[in-house]
Amino acid sequence: MDALEQLKQWIDGCSRIVFFGGAGVSTESNIPDFRSTDGLYNQQYDYPPETILSHTFYVRKTEEFYRFYRNKMLFPDAKPNKAHLALAKLEAQGKLKAVITQNIDGLHQAAGSREVLELHGSVHRNYCTRCGKFYSLEDILKTEGVPRCSCGGVIKPDVVLYEEGLDQSILSRSVRHISEADMLIIGGTSLTVYPAAGLIDYYRGDKLVLINKAVTPRDGQASLVISGSIGEVLDAVTA
Repeated sequence: MDALEQLKQWIDGCSRIVFFGGAGVSTESNIPDFRSTDGLYNQQYDYPPETILSHTFYVRKTEEFYRFYRNKMLFPDAKPNKAHLALAKLEAQGKLKAVITQNIDGLHQAAGSREVLELHGSVHRNYCTRCGKFYSLEDILKTEGVPRCSCGGVIKPDVVLYEEGLDQSILSRSVRHISEADMLIIGGTSLTVYPAAGLIDYYRGDKLVLINKAVTPRDGQASLVISGSIGEVLDAVTA
């Protein structure tokens, strides 16, 4: 039996599937990832992206942070791809219980997924650091320089920056979903960013599937490893 047929058979037989995904899920929507050869980490700036996307830099050089953020982190015209749509379809069928994502682009929700746990936040949520007023991505796109609230406070995206901790309630819900899953599909992630990558250690089942274009440190632990486009793979097994 080939890998795709095996995956389809497992999906057909499972009812508590959890998907854990990273940047590779969104590259097929033309959103660049961070660590590929043409990703953000390999481009040249006055400061490395890790520095610009840190809490310290955000506080000290807010205008420069926002210039980078607008240019390199916001993709308002991006559309869900085959992977997002296939996962939404599995959830609608009652098979998929949760999508846990490291992405901040909101494309899973745009595809129709409901139980989406965003480990690193979302560009679609922005809050005044003084009064807490909410602002949408559209609101931010209409601003220039440092966006400010009607109260005068600085607006900050609800995105987890370096040096900031993950939301504990999102983490605990993710742990619960993974520990209760009868199948865990991991896709489009290098599995090198912690604590997110450590979440898969909570999986107790025997159907751990890795779909990625490159090898990961966890390939040896997987029940099934598929090398290829996550959109094409998921589309093929949910058609």
